[in-house]
Parts: sequence; structure tokens; C-alpha cells
Amino acid sequence: GGGRLVEQVKASRPWMNKVRAAALLAAADCGWTHDGQGVRVTLELVVPRPKSVRRPMPVKRSAGDLDKHCRSVLDALTADAKHGLLGVLTDDSAVVDLVASKRYPSGERPFIGAVISIEEVL
Repeated sequence: GGGRLVEQVKASRPWMNKVRAAALLAAADCGWTHDGQGVRVTLELVVPRPKSVRRPMPVKRSAGDLDKHCRSVLDALTADAKHGLLGVLTDDSAVVDLVASKRYPSGERPFIGAVISIEEVL
């Protein structure tokens, strides 16, 4: 993109905005602020099940690369002073542990979205 980041998925920017807003609200509700120390991020993504797939979880190819989903979420959680965006993390380089999974909707998680937890690593 001529030296600039170009999102490959058109829906990623609105998704990132929703993740950022929900994370900021959750952090405010529990009084959590990031002081720059290392954190562990646990991320459980629930993606739409393709009509051709009947299995409860991705075994072969599925909607989107897990690493791209992770990068999108971590970018959404991180403050971006250049663009005036708040975040619950001062910098995503503070993520020292990342646990991520990608699943299809099920009885346990019947929605499309993400469950994200952040905890300081002492």
C-alpha cells in the first residue's frame, strides 16, 4: 500500500472499533489501567461456521487466519496517539503471553465475537 497499512478485510476496521469500545468500557468498569508491564492476553474467537462445515470447531481451513484475528484484536486494544485512539494497553509489545483459539458457534458460545481477558504477568 505505498508504505502504508492497507487492511485486507474490509470489515476489520468496524470490528476493531467495536473491540476497542467494549474493552475500554470493561476496563473502566473494573478500574483497570495498564502501567506498561507485561500482560497475558487470552483470546477466544467465535467465527461464523461456513455452510459446508458441520464440525463443532475448525479442523481444516476456516474463516480467517488466527494470527490475523489476533493482530486485529491486539491493535484494537492498543492506544494509538498518532490517530488519537485510546486503548486498554499502552503498547501491544507488552503482551508476553498470548493464548488464542478459534471456534464456531456452539451451545457454550452461541454468538459470533470474542472473549478477551487481560492479566498482568508478575
